[in-house]
Amino acid sequence: MHKAPPTIGAVLTPLAYIARRWTPSPRTVQRAALAALVMSVVIVVTGGAVRLTGSGLGCDSWPKCTDDSLIATPAQGLHGAIEFGNRMLTYVLCAAVGWAIVAARAAKPWRRSLTRLGWTQFFVVMGNAVLGGITVWTGLNPYSVAGHFLLATSLLTVTTVTWQRTREGDAAPRPRVPKPVRKLGWAIVGVSFVLIAAGTVVTGSGPHAGDSSEVPRMPFDWATTAHVHAVAAWLVCALAVAMWLVLRVVDAPDDTRARARDLLFVLLAQGAIGYVQFFTKLPAALVSAHMLGSCLVWISVLRLALALRERPAATADIPAQSDPALTAAR
Repeated sequence: MHKAPPTIGAVLTPLAYIARRWTPSPRTVQRAALAALVMSVVIVVTGGAVRLTGSGLGCDSWPKCTDDSLIATPAQGLHGAIEFGNRMLTYVLCAAVGWAIVAARAAKPWRRSLTRLGWTQFFVVMGNAVLGGITVWTGLNPYSVAGHFLLATSLLTVTTVTWQRTREGDAAPRPRVPKPVRKLGWAIVGVSFVLIAAGTVVTGSGPHAGDSSEVPRMPFDWATTAHVHAVAAWLVCALAVAMWLVLRVVDAPDDTRARARDLLFVLLAQGAIGYVQFFTKLPAALVSAHMLGSCLVWISVLRLALALRERPAATADIPAQSDPALTAAR
């Protein structure tokens, strides 16, 4: 009798290998998703600091800092250190996104939707890194700078959705409010995106070009674009107030009404900062705070839209139901 030839077992991917040996708790999965969201905000704010300090071309090449050096050199001074430091934060962001991917893949049972969202974050980060390089190569072209910010907003979108999904199940979404109210929620999302896009035009035509050298600006009058931006902001505020009132009329769940209230507070603070910075000739500190506020407004808008529906847990052992805190909140 001849022995049967040895068979080759299935080759595991690194993520599958980790998943066989580690099962994160539901809270760990949620924290991993939250870490990616927080780092997405941090990278936007620090990117704004690069522009506001005139360090946009502190590293005059990409992916190297100079043609001959991977890192900033003493000759580049503080501007080089600031720009290179922001580039290094991209690796921290990648680590946070990587942790979210690993935690989602290792969760039991495996939720493929969370893993896909994690990989979407990764590819958005890589795409924005390449766009950042193009921005350097084009000498801080204002249109590529605007695209850089909008792609960062896309990352905020995916990380916010991922964080929300870690706190839900995988069943089909189920509405929590009437259809007209949900349409109002998506109208707020759409107008808020227009608001953010208008903000990039204000930035592209404003005084903070990102470097002390001759940097091209968008061919628009800065004051006029700022007024258009303000009109969009007032429209978002009006829609947010309408949503807050409508949710009370239809007796929406408490957490949904809380999201509408949170959005109003964030909009109020962001509007105050916006008007103060306009009348004080755009001091860097207030512009930086306004960029942070832009992130918080967008996150609040998305959280409100996502709170208008729910995804019940299909089984009892997925993160949405095994988290005691979440169960108590419901």
